[in-house]
Amino acid sequence: MLRVENLTAGYGEEIVLKDVSFSIENGERFVVLGESGCGKSTLMKAIVGLVPPFSGDIFFKESKIVHPLPEESDFYQKIGILYQSSALITSLTLEENVMLPITMHYPEFSLKTAKDIAGEKLAMVNLYKAKNKLPQELSGGMKKRGALARALVLDPDIIFFDEPQAGLDPVTARELDLLFIKLNEQFKTTYFIVTHELLSIRRSAQKVLMLADNKVLFSGTYEDALKSDIYKVKRFFNVDKYSKDV
Repeated sequence: MLRVENLTAGYGEEIVLKDVSFSIENGERFVVLGESGCGKSTLMKAIVGLVPPFSGDIFFKESKIVHPLPEESDFYQKIGILYQSSALITSLTLEENVMLPITMHYPEFSLKTAKDIAGEKLAMVNLYKAKNKLPQELSGGMKKRGALARALVLDPDIIFFDEPQAGLDPVTARELDLLFIKLNEQFKTTYFIVTHELLSIRRSAQKVLMLADNKVLFSGTYEDALKSDIYKVKRFFNVDKYSKDV
């Protein structure tokens, strides 16, 4: 689904990531982890073009992606993004927020069609009855689910999640993780998840990529990460003290 080769990225003259390579298979829940400031969000932004990489290659479904994208590219129609802050537009209702990718990419669709599609996605995240509410009328967990509905609205091949549990209490975070997993298993959508939340990683990760010191420290299955002898990997997971109550 996604392959990154020797990606180097950063801001201005500062290099945050150097020679990062990995691949993600179709339908996988792929988690990028590491300590704060290691470049997790920068990696996601480099892939989707918010921070174009300095060098390296990105392949999406074996097609090379070059940022800035040419006008004819349909890349943004095939991906979804759930931002850490949810990024719902405060002047729009929840329904209008979810409809936004449809009206942007498919202006030929009728208003009724756009509403019907948005309503279907809101129902999937148990928010259909809240469709006429403004973002400021929603709880933190509802905002995240609304952002998920928007990320799902074009039936993307891959969804990018940036710290999806940030700001949520443990119960709400767990419910959100279980919803993510349910939808992943139901629709086989590939997930690229940036997070440092240990319980969330334990619940949802199938493959993990750990970043440290501007590069890839570990890449493999979650189970192999727990068995790793790499000091920083062991310290991150705190294997000896880690709770099994998920």
